[in-house]
Amino acid sequence: MNIPADLKYTKDHEWVKIDGKMATVGITEFASKELGDIVFVEVDTVGDEINVGDVFGTVEAVKTVSDLFMPINGTVEEFNEALEDSPESVNQDPYGEGWMIKVALEEGADTSELLDADAYKELIGQ
Repeated sequence: MNIPADLKYTKDHEWVKIDGKMATVGITEFASKELGDIVFVEVDTVGDEINVGDVFGTVEAVKTVSDLFMPINGTVEEFNEALEDSPESVNQDPYGEGWMIKVALEEGADTSELLDADAYKELIGQ
């Protein structure tokens, strides 16, 4: 299973790539496999300031709908609109084309609760 070392992770199976004052967020390969075939991604929080742990959207698979939880405090700046036509990108390329949102980080955003790749591997039993 692919768990890139340059990303941070949450216990809820989101990944975060921090680049300066911006972060890209998606769900992990583990989560996408657990959900199965993803058929819809909904994010209606663009422009909203969201806190850690709050729901920023949902992902719908063939058999279930799951909430997406914000991994870091910030403002949702962008939704990956390509997912509207190709939600399967989350299954096929969760760390690339399957990203979900871009977030402007809150000043001094706390990343201490995020997991590194090794801690995430331990969490999922890898």
